[in-house]
Order: sequence, then structure tokens, then C-alpha cells
Amino acid sequence: MTTSQMKRRARTRTLIELGGLVVKARIVELTNDDRAMIYGVLLWMADKLKSDQGEQARVLWTAKGKQTFEQD
Repeated sequence: MTTSQMKRRARTRTLIELGGLVVKARIVELTNDDRAMIYGVLLWMADKLKSDQGEQARVLWTAKGKQTFEQD
């Protein structure tokens, strides 16, 4: 297997895992699979992380994610 094939497989795995998180969080269900809305929320999140409130959001969201992972 070539290096480019290995990189492509790793990227594919990452994309699948991230998509799984979107499904696990019920975002697809809650938005009725509205891709524009999902993309808008992701853009809003990116803007929030770049803002002066970014570190606070990062801490809050990380804690919420860890807590939920532990409950599952």
C-alpha cells in the first residue's frame, strides 16, 4: 500500500467517525437532515471558537462531550 493510499484511508476513516458523531448527537434527526442548517451550525461554532469567548466555549463543550461519552 502506498503512502497516498494510507493517507486517503486515514482521511476516510476520520470523515466517517466525524459523521458518526453528528448522527450520535442526533443532529441529523433534530434538523430533519437539513444540510444547510447543519453547515450553518458548524460555521457558527467555528466563529464562536475564533471569538473572545472561544476558550470558554471550548472548555464547556469539551466537558459536555466527555460527560456524554462516559454515560454511553
